[in-house]
Amino acid sequence: MRSLVFSIVILGAATAAFAQQWEFGAVGGGSLLSDVSVSGAAGKATAGFAPGAAFGAFVGENLYSHLTGELHYEFMQSDLRLSSGGQTTAPFTGVAHALHFDMVYHTNRKESRTQFFAALGGGVKVFRGTGAPEAYQALSQFGYLTQTQAVKPMVSVGGGLTYQLAPRIFLRAEIRDFITAFPSALITPAPGMKFGSLLNDIVPLVGITYVH
Repeated sequence: MRSLVFSIVILGAATAAFAQQWEFGAVGGGSLLSDVSVSGAAGKATAGFAPGAAFGAFVGENLYSHLTGELHYEFMQSDLRLSSGGQTTAPFTGVAHALHFDMVYHTNRKESRTQFFAALGGGVKVFRGTGAPEAYQALSQFGYLTQTQAVKPMVSVGGGLTYQLAPRIFLRAEIRDFITAFPSALITPAPGMKFGSLLNDIVPLVGITYVH
């Protein structure tokens, strides 16, 4: 009997320890992408993506007291555009999907209801042009907006804070920078034009985390 009780206690402690290792969250916010320069024989312009909404979800495992591994997915509205001299191309819809794994360094949750964290990781970002191609596009002397897809390696860097609302519920606010090469398959340079190569996607997010 004593052996059975001892086994139950050990099993319960192990289960509780395991239960504290996982986090599940959902976030929402916006996607603010930088433009890249366009230059060449036709003059100068900028190419990029309009600001849009962003939504995501993640699961994390608390590996150590200050270190968590998190797997993230984000969906972002990213309409394509070219701009020059105050003129911008007609709306051409687009979306993006990001999948990445981050290592997150944070302060110990047991010490304060408010915790700060920094994140660094990597993954892939899928850009998709979903608009309907037209026979004539404004600013076509600089480039073309296309209905296609491009997959780019991505670096994820950011930080934020969590605030405890209840014993297992946390409010989470963060800002991310998703860094990729510019997807020139979606916005294709016209002959004789050169595009910038690096794209930053600043993504502020707010959400709820459940610790299990």
